[in-house]
Amino acid sequence: MADKKLLNLVQSKAKTWLESNIDSESKKDIENLIQNNEPELIESFYKDLEFGTGGLRGIMGIGTNRMNIYTVGMATQGLSNYLKQQFANKKSIKVAIAYDSRNNSRLFAEKTASVFSANGIKVYLFENLRPTPELSFAIRHFNCQSGVVVTASHNPKEYNGYKVYWEDGGQIISPHDKNIITEVQKITNVSNIQFDDSLKNVEIIGEKIDKKYINELSKLSLNPKVIKKQKDLKIVYTPIHGTGVELVPKILQVYGFENITVVEEQKIPDGNFPTVKSPNPEEPAALELALKKAKEIDADIVMATDPDGDRVGIAVKNNNNEFILLNGNQAAALLINYLISQWKDKGKLKGKEYIVKTIVTSELLKDIADKYNVECYDVLTGFKYIADIIKQKEGKKKFIGGGEESYGYLAGEFVRDKDAVMSCALLAETAAWAKNNGKTLYQELIDIYVEFGFYKEKLISIVKKGKSGAEEIQKMMDNFRNKPPQTINNSNVMLIHDFDKQKTFDQLSHLRYEINLPKSNVLQFILKDGSKISIRPSGTEPKIKFYFGVHGKLEKREDFEKVNKLLDDKIDDIIKSLGIN
Repeated sequence: MADKKLLNLVQSKAKTWLESNIDSESKKDIENLIQNNEPELIESFYKDLEFGTGGLRGIMGIGTNRMNIYTVGMATQGLSNYLKQQFANKKSIKVAIAYDSRNNSRLFAEKTASVFSANGIKVYLFENLRPTPELSFAIRHFNCQSGVVVTASHNPKEYNGYKVYWEDGGQIISPHDKNIITEVQKITNVSNIQFDDSLKNVEIIGEKIDKKYINELSKLSLNPKVIKKQKDLKIVYTPIHGTGVELVPKILQVYGFENITVVEEQKIPDGNFPTVKSPNPEEPAALELALKKAKEIDADIVMATDPDGDRVGIAVKNNNNEFILLNGNQAAALLINYLISQWKDKGKLKGKEYIVKTIVTSELLKDIADKYNVECYDVLTGFKYIADIIKQKEGKKKFIGGGEESYGYLAGEFVRDKDAVMSCALLAETAAWAKNNGKTLYQELIDIYVEFGFYKEKLISIVKKGKSGAEEIQKMMDNFRNKPPQTINNSNVMLIHDFDKQKTFDQLSHLRYEINLPKSNVLQFILKDGSKISIRPSGTEPKIKFYFGVHGKLEKREDFEKVNKLLDDKIDDIIKSLGIN
């Protein structure tokens, strides 16, 4: 039985919606929940769907805590009000809107366009689904003040989302995120939303922007002559029923690759994602069909993008000719090493170049940058912080590339979010370059480990759904924060980085140091043996994430399996020591 106070609150919010001017079908859905499904009624109305890491994301359905045309409309009305405050001096405020293949994405995109239009804001709406990074590109191309992409990224099919971008093409950060939330919270009733079903201020965009975007992507290629020699590199690609099918095969062809196989069963956009349990390229199951095809044709590389085309998963052949999946840190290391080394070879390093990674991404990227005297910036988890560094350094320093362990990478400065279309092209080029040097990508990765040290990472995500799950996650964070371990796996905890308190605690000297990054609910333990453990609740899913990073020496290629097992065992021992399961 639900808490009476909570139930009264939920029923009051549901009644407010029933008495508003929402459509009759939505009213029937609410009445059905009231009469037949109290637990779902509570989940749907116990809170308002909040902006997380740059927008809305939630399960689709009716209610204040669900993704539907009214929560989308309220968010857009609040955003419209904020834009009109921020850009009151502009004659015309402009926004761009894109959407992915998820169920209701087109509907939510049109409703978003309708609200902007009703508020006198000029809208550039893509004609059909497009990858998220092209939305970032379009914002900059049209000199927009904001943008929205309707997507829940790699979440399960029940979810949809709404990511908000600012005029630089990056996702919103403080203070805009908090200020937009404030404005959205002022929209207390769906009757406060302005709709314009005629879409009078909406312009449909598509192929012309595709061509301009692809043209910019093509300029990132560093070794077109190498690709010409390796044009028959066997590539298997799957969009996992998402937006990548629009542009990934096209950019690979523009780069000069001629042997591209798209997984037939997954090339049709479909929000039900019928061939996978979850359309997440971080999960091996999502690549099963692609790997099957790769074995059939003896491919060199397998690539899979998520529904909105901003993340990419990679598989390569090991020394036994078996396909293995690379994690995000490994793909990032291959890409960053290729980019920086080729910038060096081509005389493009002038002493003002930099890369960016997130605090939970492998330190290997910094080691690679250090070798070439390229600066490496650490930022909080979330590509919006990488975009912010690019914005800060624009015109002063040159961004080579950046990445995060969760399969997102970027090169160049014309897009300000992770870009799987770009990443597929550049990772294919990296594979062609390695092959031209007589190596597979797998062997290239091992050679990187021999040179810089063998970095091994693992991520564990613990799912805790609903209101009670959110409370459990918070309790876990409180316990780690208030009673931090003194030793982990028999190694002393030397430093504790508490990004919520913005303090580093030196356990040896008992001194405290400021962390010059925004507040974030993240804890990091640095051990005496160099191991790094990071803990953070997800901003977009009901999960708490544990990141483990260890490293050791790899003297020669032949020792790879032995050292790999030692590092795997070390991570397992750390997990046991923390009591995580």
